[in-house]
Amino acid sequence: MSALVISLIAFACIFGGTLLGMFLRAFLPGHHVSDESKDAVKLGIGMIATLAALVLGLLIASAKGNFDTMSSGLRQASSQVILLDRVLAHYGPETKEARDLLRRSVASAIARIWPEDNIGQAVTEAPEGWVGIEAVQDKLRQLSPRNDAQRGLQSQALQISGDIAGGRWLLIEQLGQRSIPMPFFVILVFWLIVIFTSFGLFSPRNATVITVLLLCTLSAAGSLFLIMELDTPYAGIIKVSSAPLRTALAHLGQ
Repeated sequence: MSALVISLIAFACIFGGTLLGMFLRAFLPGHHVSDESKDAVKLGIGMIATLAALVLGLLIASAKGNFDTMSSGLRQASSQVILLDRVLAHYGPETKEARDLLRRSVASAIARIWPEDNIGQAVTEAPEGWVGIEAVQDKLRQLSPRNDAQRGLQSQALQISGDIAGGRWLLIEQLGQRSIPMPFFVILVFWLIVIFTSFGLFSPRNATVITVLLLCTLSAAGSLFLIMELDTPYAGIIKVSSAPLRTALAHLGQ
């Protein structure tokens, strides 16, 4: 289920709680909405609101940190791809096949993760699945260095390709995975429902109040949407940009 759908469901539940509170207000005895009762309810709701605010702030910070980490990792991997291509270019014409395979692998990764990006014919005969960098490593091991310089370049290329392969597995683990457990998310939504139900319980039923509470509910649901979007950096509306890899692709083979 996408972050947008989950956020819309949360919005419906939270705003439904607000309307429920307004509806119940008409049936409460007078002493239930007295100043003393309101003060007691406000104390309890204040505690829940504080907890919800702290959790929302921590989740947004954590999700943003995860997003920035993955974005930084992608930029680092892109620079490593360019460096690997330059090392192979210095090795000699024997690495042409490995360089071509590297370029097709990068193009394939862009096409799979960011299918909306148009990269032309670069994905023609791209390696299937996630074996591209491993195929490049196999080509590197098959090289027969003729001197110390080539042996050093081969060793350097294998080390760089190993780092790229390690980053690839981290990317695979992140694709479609959420770090926030759903029960935790449900409890947070429940807290928000309780808070907004109390708002409706002690609010007059008029267009101004309902509009303000609607906007507040949208803001709360928007924060939940932001958390879930940032928690999946390579999927959804808010995602890591493919620009670093596309830039690397433009430099490969030169």
